[in-house]
Amino acid sequence: MKQNTQYKLLEIDPWLQPYYNDIDLRMNRHAETRKALLGDSGDLSNFANGYMYFGIHRTETGWVYREWAPGADAIHLIGEFNNWDRQSHPLTRKDNGVWEIELEGADALKHGQKVKIQVTRDGRSSDHLPAYIRYAVQDPSTNLFDGIVWAPEKPFQWTDGGYGKRKVSPLFIYESHIGMGQEAERKGTYREFADFNLEYIHDLGYNTVQLMAIQEHAYYASFGYQVTNFFAASSWYGTPDDLKYLIDKAHSLNMYVLLDVVHSHASDNATDGLNMLDGTDYQYFHHGEQGWHPAWGTRLFDYGKHEVLHFLLSNLKFWMDEYHFDGFRFDGVTSMIYHDHGLGSAFTDYSMYFSMNTDVDAVTYLQLANELIHTVNPFAVTIAEEMSGMPGMCIPIRSGGIGFDYRLAMGIPDFWIKYLKDVSDDNWDMFKLWHELSSRRPQEKNVAYCESHDQALVGDKTIFFRMTDAEMYTGMEKSYHSITMDRAVALHKMIRFVTMSLGGEGYLNFMGNEFGHPEWIDFPREGNGWSYKYARRQWSLVQNGLLKFEWLANFDKAMLKFARKYRVLNKHDLVNLWIDQPGKIIAFSKGELVYVFNFHPTYSPTNFFLPVHSVGEGQYKVIFSTDDVDFGGMDRVSKQYVYYTKFVENRGLGFEIYIPCRTAIVFKRID
Repeated sequence: MKQNTQYKLLEIDPWLQPYYNDIDLRMNRHAETRKALLGDSGDLSNFANGYMYFGIHRTETGWVYREWAPGADAIHLIGEFNNWDRQSHPLTRKDNGVWEIELEGADALKHGQKVKIQVTRDGRSSDHLPAYIRYAVQDPSTNLFDGIVWAPEKPFQWTDGGYGKRKVSPLFIYESHIGMGQEAERKGTYREFADFNLEYIHDLGYNTVQLMAIQEHAYYASFGYQVTNFFAASSWYGTPDDLKYLIDKAHSLNMYVLLDVVHSHASDNATDGLNMLDGTDYQYFHHGEQGWHPAWGTRLFDYGKHEVLHFLLSNLKFWMDEYHFDGFRFDGVTSMIYHDHGLGSAFTDYSMYFSMNTDVDAVTYLQLANELIHTVNPFAVTIAEEMSGMPGMCIPIRSGGIGFDYRLAMGIPDFWIKYLKDVSDDNWDMFKLWHELSSRRPQEKNVAYCESHDQALVGDKTIFFRMTDAEMYTGMEKSYHSITMDRAVALHKMIRFVTMSLGGEGYLNFMGNEFGHPEWIDFPREGNGWSYKYARRQWSLVQNGLLKFEWLANFDKAMLKFARKYRVLNKHDLVNLWIDQPGKIIAFSKGELVYVFNFHPTYSPTNFFLPVHSVGEGQYKVIFSTDDVDFGGMDRVSKQYVYYTKFVENRGLGFEIYIPCRTAIVFKRID
């Protein structure tokens, strides 16, 4: 077999040597596709300008509308501008399946008017929304969506002059859903989120907001994962200018805003989505059964088609250019890169990442997407929601990788849920915990998290709710104590702290979970009487002052302040100092700090010998403790006491400490 180490990825991970041909195929396909798309110019950014050509645009003499619809026999533009006349405004077919109509006069179309297209194929006509429509609104009388001409005469005035010129690092991400962002039982708005939530998030210490469900989706309860209109900012929360107001304000707070982009699949809606837009099922998607996701019932893009690449790449540039997003969290990457979508696969050995199951066209698209994003904005961030562990996902393309900046550490929340659900505290395996949190592919960065929106959906439980269950409703007053509630408060803090400090180079939290938000997320639907009761965030629980939620919020804020001060996520000199399996204790150093975690429910050694050889001889003090009274702790750890190192035979350099049960402590050398 041909062997070659020209790709740095194979040097980073020598276990990939047997799969050189697969890596080589990946790189050759990327080069060939790039050449076919760009020719000799090599300008990927100019290629991704589809949104400037297709869709509805003002011109010097009036308006122009263009659509790529190769399967259509005829297309008519209909709407309020022509009283929905289905014959008066036919489009003309141009080359390569492109249709066009020019409308003379500045008033031929008007900002805010409703429009659709009537598409005819084989004698049958159906109504659709233009693929590049920038705003769509639901008609309450029909529940169908109308396209809206969005072309205000006075464009939004941005104030973020530094957009694309600054870097936020490391990432402390606050995953958010606009509609859930307020407390009333209704949908929240972009402007409410901008004026209330951003200040709250910034005050907590998060520097990045990751927005879910922004691309228009006809079904609100889909959490935004069944996109109908890829270029439209969702009307569920306001107008495009309202979203720009939010992002502009976030930038004024020096915060990044990431878009949770869905290019892994699309809604099967034909009336307001891409499905059947030109009268065929294979315009943007694979034909027949291959074009359907077996678990999600959604349509699957054909990444091997150049027009699809043009559409998706243009979509990414559009969100950066038009809305100033600072990057993307790519949804469903595992589903994209495998023909079986990773369903039922444990990925227990390297062979499962390659061979005939890999969708090389999808890998090529992701490489091009990462290249484009970082070309448009060198400081942009890309994050892959990828659970298989595909090697090279977060390695630069030039080195044989796919080019993402981070991978979501999806195994960590699964680990915590399994342990909380199935394993008693006495049987927690500290070696497995260490392995889960500290092991990742070499030179690939992770975003660590304990729980995201996935763990909070109806049918599942958040970490805090799983530990408290029904007692949450009766036991949240600060004066109330029980084994269940005290355990939940203590472990909620420890789980977050050990995950943040050990699990990755970035950290993510889903909105409200920082203070143990009660219950699950359940969007309004027929099964719950279309109720918003569980699709909101009860911020007043923290502000109440009498409830334990305040303790958890205090801790989260202090934890992030500590992490920023000591640049915890930037340190890469992790040393495992000690694991005491019976005592459920883990000690490690990172940078100049020494961390000790005691997960035992009752064992509180008063003479635990803490090795500190990796940091050095000297005097030490406690600089952080999960047991502070402001966090609902018992204040059993002194921050004034000075510890002096000594050398002990068979133990090495260190000092003895008192480490209370269910407590984490951080030491720093002070001399």
